[in-house]
Amino acid sequence: MAAQCCCCKAPGAEAAPARPPPEPPPALDVASASSAQLFRLRHLQLGLELRPEARELAGCLVLELCALQPAPRALVLDAHPALRLHSAAFRRAPAAAAAEPPCAFAFAAAGPGPAPPPPLPAFPEAPGAEPACCPLAFRVDPFTDYGSSLTVTLPPELQAHQPFQVILRYTSTDAPAIWWLDPELTYGNAKPFVFTQGHSVCNRSFFPCFDTPAVKCTYSAVVKAPSGVQVLMSATQSTYVEEEGVYRFHMEHPVPAYLVALVAGDLQPADIGPRSRVWAEPCLLPTATSKLSGAVEQWLSAAERLYGPYLWGRYDIVFLPPSFPIVAMENPCLTFIISSILESDEFLVIDVIHEVAHSWFGNAVTNATWEEMWLSEGLATYAQRRITTETYGAAFTCLETAFRLDALHRQMKLLGEDSPVSKLQVKLEPGVNPSHLMNLFTYEKGYCFVYYLSQLCGDPQRFDDFLRAYVEKYKFTSVVAQDLLDSFLSFFPELKEQSVDCRAGLEFERWLNATGPPLAEPDLSQGSSLTRPVEALFQLWTAEPLDQAAASASAIDISKWRTFQTALFLDRLLDGSPLPQEVVMSLSKCYSSLLDSMNAEIRIRWLQIVVRNDYYPDLHRVRRFLESQMSRMYTIPLYEDLCTGALKSFALEVFYQTQGRLHPNLRRTIQQILSQGLGPSAEPSVEQASAGADSEVDADTPALLLGDEAPSSAISLRDVNVSA
Repeated sequence: MAAQCCCCKAPGAEAAPARPPPEPPPALDVASASSAQLFRLRHLQLGLELRPEARELAGCLVLELCALQPAPRALVLDAHPALRLHSAAFRRAPAAAAAEPPCAFAFAAAGPGPAPPPPLPAFPEAPGAEPACCPLAFRVDPFTDYGSSLTVTLPPELQAHQPFQVILRYTSTDAPAIWWLDPELTYGNAKPFVFTQGHSVCNRSFFPCFDTPAVKCTYSAVVKAPSGVQVLMSATQSTYVEEEGVYRFHMEHPVPAYLVALVAGDLQPADIGPRSRVWAEPCLLPTATSKLSGAVEQWLSAAERLYGPYLWGRYDIVFLPPSFPIVAMENPCLTFIISSILESDEFLVIDVIHEVAHSWFGNAVTNATWEEMWLSEGLATYAQRRITTETYGAAFTCLETAFRLDALHRQMKLLGEDSPVSKLQVKLEPGVNPSHLMNLFTYEKGYCFVYYLSQLCGDPQRFDDFLRAYVEKYKFTSVVAQDLLDSFLSFFPELKEQSVDCRAGLEFERWLNATGPPLAEPDLSQGSSLTRPVEALFQLWTAEPLDQAAASASAIDISKWRTFQTALFLDRLLDGSPLPQEVVMSLSKCYSSLLDSMNAEIRIRWLQIVVRNDYYPDLHRVRRFLESQMSRMYTIPLYEDLCTGALKSFALEVFYQTQGRLHPNLRRTIQQILSQGLGPSAEPSVEQASAGADSEVDADTPALLLGDEAPSSAISLRDVNVSA
């Protein structure tokens, strides 16, 4: 029989601190309150119970640790006001050589009356283990607006490198990392749905942790959910124990806290390759399967040829309802992707390939701080484009790159070339949410620097060899930019002898720390066959006389274009708005019906042109779009444009008719946009593509970049967010 932890004798009681816990040491990561530098985290175990009726998660966390110095006074973890700590306890653990199997968790039976307590841990009896636990004093203090610090007093006799466990029992309600959906907010309207989103610093509201990408560990979890609800996690192993009614998961490779992810709902699987399947609500499964069958294996195989073996075993994809706050998230073994992207074949391809690339760059090798997020996103974007070049050709890759760089320059124009967020090494001030740094500079300026490095060595395949060696050297660890650059110069000693890192105007240090656009951009001439028609059509619509230009333009059949071509064309028109009214009338006559039949990525751009030009004859299309689209990445840009112009009353009317079908977080965001009444002279805030806020500053509340520094104009979500 398993030995039970003595901290469970009074499961509902708060710990009564015998003495105040000591002050925590200063954190090395300004985004984290934790004392991670004082400990080695060996493994973490989670016992989780999902309670959708109460929108509550009840958890028990078992941290397996070693102190790196004798007698540390306290353990400091990142936490969140949404977490209510019930108890903390200490237990000595076996030495690493005799590590015991994961503990079991007992779940209280639900019934009338107060909510049951969190799960109880039960440890196996193992040689060298002390079965009893002793209660620990703890204190929760404010840290920033996106979290708090949990300080747990440790026994004074604890020695360096002596394994021990800290057991924390808690409940989490209204947490920014945990998104609860009522059945009516799903596609099937059948069962409740829940998913987590940890990037960048949200998982401290999912479980107390060292919430910094510098710390990685393996994890295991036992999850209890309502009957008939499928549970998935970002783990290499998963099983369902029918007699216990629980799901068991294990991640055998070390990952940072933000990559621990969970989703549960009415999900069904379908195999799409030898090591891949899609999970989706039943009504979406046929579409998801048909679009991705065979493709994911093709992309994985291409990535393996470039960068070495895929390290994570399976590559599954789960399609989430439209309230998923970003386009996609690279959770290991289980990519999360928003279901609405299924409409857009080319965007679906790019977003999934980007997450595939993260399996090497971001998941295997991770940026050690959020100040260098480009190390994951810039390298993943470069790898993504190498994969698309291998599978779809250079012209397609150049088209997609031109489309993204166009958006980067648009964002640069809005923010200004001296914006601090345009640096690759952004200096985070204490208390600034790193999720606010999710922008196109992270992706595209980072990509341009990596591309520049590839050009220095003169051969993309040699650079692929370098990246393969870089992944092999640093896999399952976290790095800083200097690690990458030192490895690059070591791999190419001839370049080191030439001092390429100090070339005037292109110094590596300047790439990292100068504001403004990339110091060099890639040659995209191989995509001219696809981009030239876009430029030609745009020039026709801005030429004089209009009648002659419109006649010439109407002879060009854009229905045969690729999605990125059409989107690039509409973006150019958006950049030129407001347009002369006769031009908008002619554009509508020529394209409106055709564009209305295309995917949401095309329609959103055309409808923004309609709104920014106050073209009332097509407002019914805007209404129909907002009545059918519940995704934040499509609704927010339109509501921002409607409120910036003269159509706020129209926006109010549509919102009141549709608000019941919106996720509460999205509903609050739109309410704020409507209440602000963004006028032409206002300075609206930037909609952030992340869930990085707490219950006071909601995850969907538009947030200012770098604290109080406001940009001079609104940036649409689709321009800010590529994917995580």
